[in-house]
Amino acid sequence: MNTTPAYLFRKVSDPEGAPTILYDEIDTVFGPKAKDNEDIRGMLNAGHRKGAIAGRCVVRGKIVETEELPAYCAVALAGLDDLPDTLMSRSLVSRMRRRAPSEPVEPWRHRINAPDAYLLRDRLAAWAGAVRDRAAESWPDMPTGVEDRDADVWEALLAVADLAGGHWPDDARRSAVALVAASKAGGPSVGVLLLHDIRAIFSDQGEDRLVTDLLLTNLKGIEESPWASIKRDGKPLDARGLAQRLGKYGIKSRNMRNPSDKVLKGYVRADFTDAWSRYLTDDASAERQDDNLGQSPIESATAATPLHRELNGHRAANAAYTAGLCRDCGERPPSAGRPRCDECHRVHSNMMAGYDQ
Repeated sequence: MNTTPAYLFRKVSDPEGAPTILYDEIDTVFGPKAKDNEDIRGMLNAGHRKGAIAGRCVVRGKIVETEELPAYCAVALAGLDDLPDTLMSRSLVSRMRRRAPSEPVEPWRHRINAPDAYLLRDRLAAWAGAVRDRAAESWPDMPTGVEDRDADVWEALLAVADLAGGHWPDDARRSAVALVAASKAGGPSVGVLLLHDIRAIFSDQGEDRLVTDLLLTNLKGIEESPWASIKRDGKPLDARGLAQRLGKYGIKSRNMRNPSDKVLKGYVRADFTDAWSRYLTDDASAERQDDNLGQSPIESATAATPLHRELNGHRAANAAYTAGLCRDCGERPPSAGRPRCDECHRVHSNMMAGYDQ
C-alpha cells in the first residue's frame, strides 16, 4: 500500500464500510523518515480497538472545524525487523523465515489461483454475515497466559474460532498461547535492556551507589549490549543520554561526594527497585522461561493451525458449491428456507446469507 495519511483516514471512515488495510514494506514507513508518518502511526495505534476515533482539523474556506473520524479496521502489516513498541504490543506477531530448499510450495499465480480465492472470499463473507449478531455478543474464554492487551488483541479471533466450531476453538487457543509466549521471548526494548544491565552492574559492584562515570564505563563494557555505539553517529551512551532514558522510569541522578569531598553525579540502587520489579523478572523465573522456550512455541503455533489441511480441501469444497452440494458432507442442500444440511446439520456456506442460525 502506498498512500497519504489523509487518504488513509478518509478510507477507514468510509460510510460504505471499513476496509482491510494490507501494508507491505512497513519498515520503510517507520524507518529513518518515521517523523513524516506520525499521523499513520497514530491511526494504527488507535485503530486496534473497535470504536476508536481520530480527531482532525478540517479547513473549509476561512473556517477551521474539528471532526472525529473512525480509526478502527482490520490491518495486516509486513516488513523487516521490528515495528515501534506501540504497534508491536497491539499486534499478533507472526515471524517469518526464509523458505528452506527442502520446503517446496505451490507458486501463486493470480490468473490461475484468483478464481479459487474469490470463491473462498465469498464463502467467508457469507458466513460472516450469518454470524454477525452472535459475534457482537460473544465473550470468548481466554487461555492461561493471554491477558491484558494480549487478551484485547486476541478476543476477536477467538470469538470467530468459537463461532466456527469444530477444531477451531482449540487450535486458536493453542496458537494464541504459543504466539504470545513467542512475543514475550523476543529481545527486550532498549529501556528494559538498560534496566537489566544496570541491575547486573549494581550486583557485580556490590555497591548501593554508583557515580555516573563508573556506571557508563561498565555499560559500555558489556559486549552484547548497544551502549558502546548507541547513538546514530556510532558514539557511546553519555551522561545526558543515560539521564534521559532513565527519566522515563522516574529515575534521576543524585549528587554524591567522593572520598576527596568532590560532588559528582550518580545513581542509587534504591531508586531502581520499583522499575526493576515492574519490568524485569528475577533470574530464576527467567531461567524457567528459557526452558519453556526450548519447546519452540512458534512451531507449536504452526502445528496448531490446520492451514494446509484447509487449503488442500477448499478446491473440492468449491466444486461442491458449484454443483449445489453441501461442502461438509457432499449431500445436496435442503429446499429454500432451510439453510442447514439434513445430513450433517451444519449451515451451508452457500445458503446461510440472510438466515439466522
